[in-house]
Amino acid sequence: MSSHLDPWPPLPLAEWADTYATLHMWTQVVGKIRLALAPRTNHWWEVTLYLTARGLTTSPMPYAGGSVEIAFDFIDHTLAIETSDGSRETLPLRPESVAAFYRRVMAALKTLGIEVRIWPMPVEVPSPIRFDRDEQHASYDSEYANRWWRATASAATTFAEFRAHFLGKCSPIHFFWGSFDLAVTRFSGRRAPPREGADAITREAYSHEVVSAGFWPGAPSKIDAAFYAYAAPEPAGFKTARVRPATAFYSGEFGDFLLKYEDVRTASSPRAALLDFLQTTYDAGATLGNWNRGELER
Repeated sequence: MSSHLDPWPPLPLAEWADTYATLHMWTQVVGKIRLALAPRTNHWWEVTLYLTARGLTTSPMPYAGGSVEIAFDFIDHTLAIETSDGSRETLPLRPESVAAFYRRVMAALKTLGIEVRIWPMPVEVPSPIRFDRDEQHASYDSEYANRWWRATASAATTFAEFRAHFLGKCSPIHFFWGSFDLAVTRFSGRRAPPREGADAITREAYSHEVVSAGFWPGAPSKIDAAFYAYAAPEPAGFKTARVRPATAFYSGEFGDFLLKYEDVRTASSPRAALLDFLQTTYDAGATLGNWNRGELER
C-alpha cells in the first residue's frame, strides 16, 4: 500500500515538529472562532472540532439567522469558510506565519459579512505568543499534515467502534485544539468530588466521573505520537492495573496509560491492538471505580 493510502502512516515527531507547532496554532485560531459562535455545552464540548473525510471541521455554527462552517482540508490543503446562504471563501494552506494565517482568516470572515472577535492568545502551550504577533511558527509540510490527519482519522474510526458498545453518557469523538488531541470519554453517571484548586474550566470538564482515551502527536524530546487513557478521579490501583497490549505502560510523568502510535502502527492488526488498549484501560477504570457496568454496557 502506498504511503498516500496507508491508514497508519509513519509519524516521527522530529520530522514534523515545526509543522505540528504551526498547525496547532492554526487550529486554535479556528477553534476560538467556534468558541465565540457556538452555544455553550457541558464539559466545553462546544469548542471542539470534528474529523471529516478530508480533515477537520467546526461543523455549522449559528450566525445571523443562518450558519457558517470552517473546514481544514488536508488532501487539497485548503481552509474553506462556507455560509448557509451559499457564500464561500477558500484559503490555501501553505508555509506562513501564524500572524499571516490569522489575518487571512479574519479578512475572509469579514468578506463574508461575519463579524467575530476572539481572544488572540493561545492556550495550553508554554510561552504563548499572540496570534497577531506570532511570526515564529511558520511551517507547513503538506505531506506530514496529511499523515497526521490520516493517523487521526484511523484512530477516530477505531474509537467509534469502541464507543458503540457503551450505553451510558459518552462524549462525541472530537478534537480538542487546546491540547491538539482526539478524545472520547465515557461517564459513570455520578458526580465527581470537587478538584482542589481547579479553575472554572477544569471544574466543568471533570464535573463527573470519567474514563477517557485519546490520540496525541506527542511532545518534542519526550515522546512521539501515542494513545492515552486515564480515569478521573483515578481509583486506587488504577496505575498498577494490567492492561493490553504488552507494550502499553503507565506514565507517572503524564498520569496516563500510554501506547505508542508506532507500536499500534506496526502491530499485525493496528485496529485490534488499539481496541485492546481502549477496552482494558476502560475495564480497569470502571471496575476499580465501582461503575454500574451492567447498566452502562452492551
